[in-house]
Amino acid sequence: MSVTRLERKLRRRRRASVARKKMLKDNNFVPPMLNVDVEAIKAEFEKNKKS
Repeated sequence: MSVTRLERKLRRRRRASVARKKMLKDNNFVPPMLNVDVEAIKAEFEKNKKS
């Protein structure tokens, strides 16, 4: 009887650990910034500043 309780507890702990790792991974995700044209952005700011 005690063996099944330990197995259940082990499964519960593993499930909590996996959920915690997934949450941390999701919270730390930063989308990659690819192909950003800095000069075009600067030109757009200058254009908006003048008008």
